Amino acid sequence: MSIKIDRIQSTIIKEVSYILANEVKDQNIKFVTINDCHVTNDLSYAKIYYTVLDDSKKDETAKALKNASGFIRKELMNRIDIRHTPELEFVYDESIDYSNKIENIIEKLHEDVEKND
Repeated sequence: MSIKIDRIQSTIIKEVSYILANEVKDQNIKFVTINDCHVTNDLSYAKIYYTVLDDSKKDETAKALKNASGFIRKELMNRIDIRHTPELEFVYDESIDYSNKIENIIEKLHEDVEKND
């Protein structure tokens, strides 16, 4: 990746996090954490990876983010000085759930080893 794309991605993460925390009125979006962003080389699309504090509200949050994406993109147009603001796609970040699963497996293995000693 180029330095320009990396800079734009980090700026999008910072600005979207701020917009979600302070300017979006939907209560389903208040406890969303932006983890990562991937922007295409032509700056036409941005995948924004997020997690939710309460896993039971994952579906509600996905719908709320999809509905708010136009507002968030408009706010990004005003904040980021680039010619074309990318279309936003919000994707739930499964990596944290996966890492928790791996951690549980490792803990179970350690417990089994301790029992056998």
